[in-house]
Amino acid sequence: VQLQASGGGLAQAGGSLRLSCAASRSIFSFNVMAWHRQAPGKERELVADITSAGSTDYADSVKGRFTISKDNAKNTLYLEMNTLKPEDTAVYYCRADQVVTGLWSRYWGQGTLVTVSS
Repeated sequence: VQLQASGGGLAQAGGSLRLSCAASRSIFSFNVMAWHRQAPGKERELVADITSAGSTDYADSVKGRFTISKDNAKNTLYLEMNTLKPEDTAVYYCRADQVVTGLWSRYWGQGTLVTVSS
């Protein structure tokens, strides 16, 4: 499985960006999909995740500003980011987890850079 993240770029504080993560096959069978980010000099952190049933969860730092969603028909995961802050600057990675007959597999996208200027 390949995950291709895109949509990063430069935004001003208060602005918006939408990230996409296109999968090379159907995402219907993934148990969980998520977005992580890694800022310079910091560890990678979970930003948001979404289950196969559509339940979502967010890091406190992005609640109310970011929205995770997925389109099974397009095999794509999204992250809508609004009211961006300079501290949102990071490389954003998408992730997909699948559990089949007790075997757990995790896949990562290559990352897309988001830079927010003040």
